[in-house]
Amino acid sequence: MTPIPIADAHCDFLYYMHHAHWSILAPGARQAVALPYMRQGGVALQFFAAWVDVDADIAPRLQAMQLTDDYYHMLEQSEGALVPLSPTFTPGQGQVATVLTLEGGEAIDGSLELLRDFYHLGVRAMTLTWNQSNELASPATRRINRGLTPLGRRVAREMARIGMALDVAHLSDAGIDEALDLGRPLFTSHTNARAVCPHRRSLCDRHIKAIAGGGGVICVNFYPPQLCARGESSTADIARHIAYIADLGGVEHVALGSDFDGMYDYPADIKNQAQLPNLLLALREAGFAEQEIERIAYDNLHDYIVQFV
Repeated sequence: MTPIPIADAHCDFLYYMHHAHWSILAPGARQAVALPYMRQGGVALQFFAAWVDVDADIAPRLQAMQLTDDYYHMLEQSEGALVPLSPTFTPGQGQVATVLTLEGGEAIDGSLELLRDFYHLGVRAMTLTWNQSNELASPATRRINRGLTPLGRRVAREMARIGMALDVAHLSDAGIDEALDLGRPLFTSHTNARAVCPHRRSLCDRHIKAIAGGGGVICVNFYPPQLCARGESSTADIARHIAYIADLGGVEHVALGSDFDGMYDYPADIKNQAQLPNLLLALREAGFAEQEIERIAYDNLHDYIVQFV
């Protein structure tokens, strides 16, 4: 059987590369993202998030600049094994394509000029929030369901104009409603189905249908509290969320967004990228055909994001 390439819409490796000196070449303890793991697991496309910590002493915009610099340093360290995604990229040629993203709209400091600067530095997607309210929008984790601010709407419109993907992961329900009203294909880099496991960060059914109906893609994460209510989770739980989203929105609108290196606990049978084939097996056991698995594992996310590169 021909190996299936895998695309992953979210990891937090850059934060630990910067703060804990993790290497993309030689994984250390607790590290889930590394080039040897990518090669073992069949990763062909990896998104790298520059997450900004609003509680840090350094301004969010400077944190984002530091992690952007770390991203390019990582590419240099890989000596050509990791490359920015291009329209001509083809899996199976010995390289892994990469996409740089921003997690947390605080990174642009309320500035459309800085948003455009990050675009010119290679950022191709951004979430408006993380888990805190900011000057752009309110997050899913807050009890008050507020949407986008006037500035947030201007930022979202400017992202559409310049060609930066709007990632609605972490955004409130009201914020997702307003983002959908903009009429551009959205995606969510690491969000699951609320009906399968109740969690504020997961999507309700109408948002799954609307994102899919608008030509977007929903990338399922591996974070155990979003997978199942019981203590231990597995790739079978990830497959359940994928199957539910595929049934509601179509198999061409669901993909993977692991959240590797962004959590301390993992499903029992997938601790790092080398074990991603376990998820492909779970999808087969869930009844997906091989062509459907190829779409979920790689094609859907690739086909969505390539329009922004």
